[in-house]
Amino acid sequence: MPDLQTTDAPVQAPEAPAVQPQAPVQAPAAPPEPPAPKKRVRTAAEKKKLVKRIIAMIVTLAMLAGIVFGMWFLVFREEESLGTIYSEPAYIGSIQSIVQGSGNATAKETSTVSIPANGTVQQLFVATGDTVTAGQPLFAVHSQTAADALTTAQQQMASLNDKLSNLTLRAPFSGKLLEVTQFYPGDNVGDGSTVATLVNDVRLKLSLYFSYAYEDQIAVGQMAQVSVPAVMYAGEGVVEQINKVSFITPEGGIYFEVIVAFDNPGTLTAEMEASAVLFDAAGTPIYPYEQGETQYYESRTLTTKAGGPLVSSNLLNHARVSAGDALLTMGSESLNEQIATAQEALDQAQANMDALNASAPIDGTILSCTISEGSEVKAGDAVITISNTTMMVVTIQVDDRNIGFVKLGDSIELSNYNGGSYMGTVTNIAMQGDVGQGMSTYPVTLEVENYDGSLYAGAWLDYSFVTNQSDNCVLVPTTAVKSVLDTNGDKQTVVFVYREEQPDNVIELDPSITSVPGAEDNYWPVLVVTGISDAKQVEIVSGVEDGDMVFINYTTEPNNGSMGGGIMYG
Repeated sequence: MPDLQTTDAPVQAPEAPAVQPQAPVQAPAAPPEPPAPKKRVRTAAEKKKLVKRIIAMIVTLAMLAGIVFGMWFLVFREEESLGTIYSEPAYIGSIQSIVQGSGNATAKETSTVSIPANGTVQQLFVATGDTVTAGQPLFAVHSQTAADALTTAQQQMASLNDKLSNLTLRAPFSGKLLEVTQFYPGDNVGDGSTVATLVNDVRLKLSLYFSYAYEDQIAVGQMAQVSVPAVMYAGEGVVEQINKVSFITPEGGIYFEVIVAFDNPGTLTAEMEASAVLFDAAGTPIYPYEQGETQYYESRTLTTKAGGPLVSSNLLNHARVSAGDALLTMGSESLNEQIATAQEALDQAQANMDALNASAPIDGTILSCTISEGSEVKAGDAVITISNTTMMVVTIQVDDRNIGFVKLGDSIELSNYNGGSYMGTVTNIAMQGDVGQGMSTYPVTLEVENYDGSLYAGAWLDYSFVTNQSDNCVLVPTTAVKSVLDTNGDKQTVVFVYREEQPDNVIELDPSITSVPGAEDNYWPVLVVTGISDAKQVEIVSGVEDGDMVFINYTTEPNNGSMGGGIMYG
């Protein structure tokens, strides 16, 4: 506050103005005092709200105090003793790597017999619990539906086979081809196309007319003397046919026809003038009215019965063929497809009929039988289930770390909850694993003999097998092996070993690592190479010697003197 300033000369007070006398004025009455204000009373809701605010403030202050104390305890509080070091000696021993798990047992073979068509059970030969062998009759069912389906399939197949056979034109008899039509590969041969004329010239025949006066002296089978003047041929023939026709000559005579057949010596053909003389019982010659012409014994015009693209042809003019020889072959893709489909339908229809007289497909025991004689059954009904439990199958899951140790033919021990022991043989290892979280598992199939029937389908079995084993090796407790960070931040596997002097294979730890013994305790973080391990011990391949004292832990709960630390227990 600034000092106040004063002057040396006195200050004269101003002269007061003159006051005029006034009439006396009556003083007014004093106003009444205002009433005192009323005190405000809080409502119950307002009081409750105030209490909640006070409680919230108290809780908040308590939390802040806890945080401050925690920070002090974890960061600023001076570290106390970690406790007493607990260590054990490394030792020589043996260790195995064992894989364990469980799997479900099922019958190696199980077969269900179903009804292929609606019908009625006529005979039943087995019951639930019976032991059967493969091929043993089970039941007989009558089904008109299945019988009709088989007949229809057979007829369809026969019709298609007829069509298929018509695609190949064959020689109906032995002979010679004449008037051959030329076809080329790829030609589309039509149905009913004329292909050639086939004649039988191995034998010839001759039509002659004889007078009815000799009717009683000529008979079928009678010998005849045949002559062909143009080639000076004379040979024997036989009366093959007599036709009582009425051939009238210009002279008014009435004659009947006689067909004489004779062998062709190879130099004769059709349409050659020829004659034949017959003889009566007395040996008197009987002559025909006139000469005739030789004819082929048989002649037929060959035509196709089906059409299609030409596949092969054996047609040549004057070529000799034998009965049944393929002369022309055509193809048909659509017909081949139809035949294949029809064959499948026929096979299925026949299988359905066979299944109505069912037999056991495998050796085993009847687990269920749901039919009885006289009962009606429907197509698709599963009526009998057979299971062969003399050989069981157990499927186990082996992870990708151990699947390489499993080989076909390996034996694996199995046991059930009742203490029963079994031996399984590896028969299949899946090549594709099932991917899970962090690893894959591979199904492995085991076969287990079960001749005594003690192993039931659906039973769970525990399994175990040794994947690796080391003998006479250095072992330490599992908790002695620790994973730590070095000064470069790299993770290293170490064991803290007690030595009077620093070993050569010691690493420098990251400064943040705490709760471990140090040089002042004569414990050193030694690099180690580990081998097989189990739940209790670890094989040390290098870094630790037999009898070395190795750090396990502190005997009291260590105080976490900082927020850092980088030790990880292996």
